[in-house]
Amino acid sequence: MNSDNPEKSNSLRYSDAGVDIDAGNAFVEAIKPAVKSTIRPGSNPEIGGFGGLFDLKAAGYRDPVLVATNDGVGTKLKIAIDAGIHSTVGIDLVAMCVNDLVVQGAEPLFFLDYLATGKLDIEAGKQIVEGIAEGCRQAGAALIGGETAEMPGMYHGSDYDLAGFAVGAVERNNILPSSNIKDGDVLLGLASSGLHSNGFSLVRRVCEIEGLDWASPAPFVNHVSLGEALLEPTRIYVRPLLSAIRKTGAIKAMAHITGGGFTENIPRVLPEGIGASIDLDEITPPSVFGWISKAGGVELNEMLRTFNCGVGMVAVVGTEHADTVAEVLRDEGETVFLIGQLSAEQSEAVAFSGTLKW
Repeated sequence: MNSDNPEKSNSLRYSDAGVDIDAGNAFVEAIKPAVKSTIRPGSNPEIGGFGGLFDLKAAGYRDPVLVATNDGVGTKLKIAIDAGIHSTVGIDLVAMCVNDLVVQGAEPLFFLDYLATGKLDIEAGKQIVEGIAEGCRQAGAALIGGETAEMPGMYHGSDYDLAGFAVGAVERNNILPSSNIKDGDVLLGLASSGLHSNGFSLVRRVCEIEGLDWASPAPFVNHVSLGEALLEPTRIYVRPLLSAIRKTGAIKAMAHITGGGFTENIPRVLPEGIGASIDLDEITPPSVFGWISKAGGVELNEMLRTFNCGVGMVAVVGTEHADTVAEVLRDEGETVFLIGQLSAEQSEAVAFSGTLKW
């Protein structure tokens, strides 16, 4: 060994390569209160082990089928990073997973997160995990573990990425979609809170064209910055939908309206030979969508296949039960639109009438 070369001395440490084990340990301690706030029947509140435990029997299930989902937040994270606002993207992360679980009739049980960064910022990480815990509380899921990875050279500056993994359960005879979906069933749309977590590469392009930065006043809503407005978190529909399922037994199917909009997501839960007719006149989109359409010159068809356009979830119910289901959902705090019905006679998987009023 050449002792004159400092890179070949015996004093090189992991921290010299950019990874701080002590910071990681401090981070685990910092997030423990947030994690413990998500305790629910069946969960173990302790973190730091090699795996998280969950007791299905303690959660009250008799003949459960497990349902698993995973997702991320997409380039919405880029706005959070550049704007220095980290408190809401954790809610988005949970929402994108648990909203996919509930459409199969499943109750979210537990959640795990993965946070990767070039250099761990304990305060930013704490805000992210507190957002994840808030999303878990809204969904009734326990945050039972996760992974935080420092990867210098993979991520630069303050960049980070998030991924989430959720597991839920549904009794075997309650799995959705059901087999009795038929011509004439109606579609109930649940209002979105805004963009949710899809289409942000296009959104960022529109902001660039308009010459706006994240501290600029939002052009579509008063008294908040553009960054704050665009980071409005994804709505979590779990508790209202589970309530409607349990109280009415009348929901036949649900579609989470994410990337691909109505066009791609509704057909995923319909049987072959059944299409959906959507009346756009019945939908009241949040103002952000009108701004994107006008500022970016985005045509209606492109809006409909990129964004939720004001409807984050669609439920299929029989005509005779539509009012009852809508009433339960409204009692649970949802805004509900009767947006269309199913038809066996149309050639298109999803057909539109009317127009969105920006």
